[in-house]
Amino acid sequence: MAVPAATPAPGRGPLLVVLGDSLTAGLGLDTDQAFPTLLEQRLRAEGFELTVVNAGVSGDTTAAGLSRTEWSLAGDVRVLIVALGGNDGLRGLPVEQMKRNLDEIVSLATRRGIAVLLAGMEAPPNFGAIYTAQFRDVFHELAREHDVAFMPFLLEGVAGDPTLNQADQIHPNAAGAAIVAARVRQALEPLLPALTLATPKRGAQESASVSPSPSGRGPG
Repeated sequence: MAVPAATPAPGRGPLLVVLGDSLTAGLGLDTDQAFPTLLEQRLRAEGFELTVVNAGVSGDTTAAGLSRTEWSLAGDVRVLIVALGGNDGLRGLPVEQMKRNLDEIVSLATRRGIAVLLAGMEAPPNFGAIYTAQFRDVFHELAREHDVAFMPFLLEGVAGDPTLNQADQIHPNAAGAAIVAARVRQALEPLLPALTLATPKRGAQESASVSPSPSGRGPG
């Protein structure tokens, strides 16, 4: 069943949004075991005042994720983690379509001055080696084309390990989700300056620099 993305609590600093599917939503886990929750705990322990928004919806393809991207980027979003594509791969959807969807998601964020971490996915081998390679290449190509932070595979070190996954061998268990959170934290390193309260989004800086308003503030 699709679960709406969480609504951030007010007054808890800038937002880091994780736009994803059941891997992000934490299917089969308690809410506090999903990797976005663990990621927020890690970052707060390091002194970052922020809210990590779990915008994961089980079953979402990249097309479904694109359809709710605008809504997911509402508020003071500083960083967007794009963790979609797994369901496209499971369904064998065209890689060209997936690339267009992901390209638009990343573009919607970067046009707003939001820093992006693109998390790659892997397609199952049953669709053949050519499809699997083309699927993987989409993420590498988009990371280069948009010059965004990139982790080649969200489930690196977790996928394929029965001790780190639930019975379906697709979704991480609590131990696996903890590893995903740790790896995502590492991949976020170059984007951390965007999460400080004193750092406005790049788009806001650009608007302020060209605004004729006496206050020096650009449009909201």
